[in-house]
Amino acid sequence: MLAVCLDLEGVLIPEIWINVAERTGIEALRRTTRDEPDYDRLMSYRLGILDQNDIKIEDITSTINSMEPMDGALEFLQSLESRWPTLILSDTFSQFAKPMMAKLGHPTLLCHALVIDDSGRIADWEIRYEDHKSKTVESLLEMNYHVIAAGDSYNDTTMLSTASAGILFRPPDNVIEEFPNFPVARDYEELTAAIESAASDIGEHWN
Repeated sequence: MLAVCLDLEGVLIPEIWINVAERTGIEALRRTTRDEPDYDRLMSYRLGILDQNDIKIEDITSTINSMEPMDGALEFLQSLESRWPTLILSDTFSQFAKPMMAKLGHPTLLCHALVIDDSGRIADWEIRYEDHKSKTVESLLEMNYHVIAAGDSYNDTTMLSTASAGILFRPPDNVIEEFPNFPVARDYEELTAAIESAASDIGEHWN
C-alpha cells in the first residue's frame, strides 16, 4: 500500500503569512519557514508583531477568505486522491485552514491550533505533536504503507527524509542547496511525474 503526504502552504495554497503581510503592509510578516527553520521562534516573532499592530484573528481570516488555491492545485490533489490515500500535513492552524479546505474539496488535514482570547487576540498556539509531519509518516510506515512526501520548506525536510521517497516542490534556492538529495519539481506536471516515478520504483523494489 502507498500513501502520499503533502505540505499545504507553498504546495497547494499560497503562503498565508505573506498574504497577510501584503494586506496589512507589514513587511516583517513575510518571514516564513522558508527563511526560519525554528518554528517556535518564528511563531513568537509573528505573534509579537500582531500584538504591536493590534491585528486580531478576524483580520487574518478575512485575508484567508479572499485567497484561492494555487492554479491547478485542486485538479492535482483530486488526481492523487483518486489513486492513493492522500494526507495534508501542515504547520498551519485549524482556524486558518478551514476556509481553504472547502476550496480544495475538504481533503484530510492534520495541523495545529491557535489559542484565541475573548477579544480575538491570538494569545498562543498549540502544537498538535512535535515534528508531527515526520511522526505521521513514521506511523504510516509502521502500518506497512510506503510513503511519498512533498513539501517546499525547511520544516518539511524531516518528513521528506522519513518518507520512502521525498520531493521538494518549488523550494527556495537555500533549501535546494542544503538538501541536494531531494529531487525538485517546479510545477504540478513535474510533481505528478516525480510521484509516479517514486511509486513505480517502490513497486519494483517490493515486487
